[in-house]
Amino acid sequence: MKKIAIGSFLAGAAAMYFADPNRGRRRRAVARDKFLAAFRDVGTEFEKAGRDVWNRAHAIPPAARSLWKSEPVDGPVLVERVRAAVGRACSHPHAIRIHSGGNGQIVIEGPVLKHELDYLMKRVHAVSGVLQVVSRLEIFNEPYGVSSLQGGIPRRALPEVAQQNWTPALRVASGAAAGAMLYAGMRLDGAGGYAAAAGSAALLARAIVNRPFLELFGAKGSGAVHFDKSIHIEAPVEEVYGYWENFENFPKFMTHLKEVRQLGDGRSHWVAAGPGGISVPWDAAITEQRENQLLAWHSVPGSLVRTEGVVRFDKDRDGSTRVSVRMCYCPPAGVVGHAVAWLFGADPKSEMDDDLVRMKSLIETGKTRAHGLPVTREQVPVLRPGAA
Repeated sequence: MKKIAIGSFLAGAAAMYFADPNRGRRRRAVARDKFLAAFRDVGTEFEKAGRDVWNRAHAIPPAARSLWKSEPVDGPVLVERVRAAVGRACSHPHAIRIHSGGNGQIVIEGPVLKHELDYLMKRVHAVSGVLQVVSRLEIFNEPYGVSSLQGGIPRRALPEVAQQNWTPALRVASGAAAGAMLYAGMRLDGAGGYAAAAGSAALLARAIVNRPFLELFGAKGSGAVHFDKSIHIEAPVEEVYGYWENFENFPKFMTHLKEVRQLGDGRSHWVAAGPGGISVPWDAAITEQRENQLLAWHSVPGSLVRTEGVVRFDKDRDGSTRVSVRMCYCPPAGVVGHAVAWLFGADPKSEMDDDLVRMKSLIETGKTRAHGLPVTREQVPVLRPGAA
């Protein structure tokens, strides 16, 4: 009974979202287009998965033969195999020199960090065709004073399921398994059924979105959702920049914002309308500002919504302005939270389109509508060029 009630609630929320008298028609059209695009994407993924499985199947016989029969490998080929293994085993592969000594012998030289030595040697010994490894490595406890050990990214081979991006074959297999588990979980009663359904839904989301679990649920990173928007406005760049520079104007023509308040020193307090009209607050700070060219920001640590972005202002030859917005944000619960917000009609990706159109109308014609009320240019003061 509870599952039926939850399903009815979700169905009702979806019906309200798509039947909205003001935006319902557009939302239905967007949903239709997204469904068709997703259908094509699914077909593409199945095609990729088929090629992936075919390639893996072709690799099985040679791998099986190599387990019981060792075939001689040419020196240059063996060196390249070892070089590939070294690139996945240490943070400074460019610092290591590899030579072939003939008859399956490999000589490796150069500086290496002590904590990476054992894993590096293990990877080299595991290369097919390597019979003997001669190590002339210089071992350092710390990278200080060794130019070739500066910087670098720690590397370590991970199991396929632990990698950030799953292969097409793994995504399809995981999605199919998760779908079957979700169906079985929904048929079970009690806490076990809910736990099985939740776990399978999480696995299904991981397979579809192809994002790590921590990022998927908003536990890591500030970029669960990314989007880029651009619009041309028939007005000088100085005027357009002036509208953006005064953040406190935004709620007057951006319907998803309830309040923006300047706090001083480049910091500001924002309140947005979340799912079901719930207020979602966060604080942001300006990271870079170039008059009539660029505004960049990010949310301060501890904010409920983690976000960062940049707005660029480019002057066109005809005197108009191209505004380009690049933004990423991580709402509570990450991608899952974004999906829930979308279900309740709070989707910043689509709302930004409407907001930019309202700004274009306000600047070009001097009027627009927001929150069901008319807004005129006189109600939206513009900061003077160079004003703080």
